[in-house]
Amino acid sequence: MNGRYFITFEGPEGSGKSTQIKLLQNFFKDKGFETLVTREPGGTKPGDSIREVLIDKSSGNLEAETELFLMLAQRCEHLRKVINPALDAGKVVLCDRYFDSSVAYQGYGRGLGAEKVRKAHENFLGDFLPSITVLLQISPVEGLKRANHGGTKQLDRMECEKLDFHERVYDGYNKMAEMEPDRFIKVEAVGEPNSISKRIIEAILNKFPELR
Repeated sequence: MNGRYFITFEGPEGSGKSTQIKLLQNFFKDKGFETLVTREPGGTKPGDSIREVLIDKSSGNLEAETELFLMLAQRCEHLRKVINPALDAGKVVLCDRYFDSSVAYQGYGRGLGAEKVRKAHENFLGDFLPSITVLLQISPVEGLKRANHGGTKQLDRMECEKLDFHERVYDGYNKMAEMEPDRFIKVEAVGEPNSISKRIIEAILNKFPELR
């Protein structure tokens, strides 16, 4: 990878991405790497504004294409102004969601089709993909329970979608992982966080033995 480590975390709602990103950041810091943690949608001021539109329930039922184009718009800002400069500076970039979320949520979940989403992405942002994508596996039912935090958290617009939508997203992620086994690391997101983190780190070390 010529020292460029761009690692993304994907998964259904409530899969624990934020926790695992923090633990992986600690691993890289202990190895002496400078890290950047970022997220999608978001990562820039315009991206954060787009994020509010995408997750705010007051936005209502956006068209699938509208969601996709908003995701591409925020990603253009994010990739060119945050991710690529950080990688060029030698930083490890850890990102909570990226391209694969568009394929899973708009391609499979909304029914636009995975290939249509991929082509739209390539037309605007080229074929740049993460070094590694960690796919945290959790059933949609269990994930939504976690996201709700026992009823103490208000679910956002995406989290409020019907179960069959989340099941399509879940299945879409698995199809992508099957298509690109060299890029995806599938990890069951069940159990104690440090135990899950150890499995993720071991899988990354197997992919990149120079990190040992």
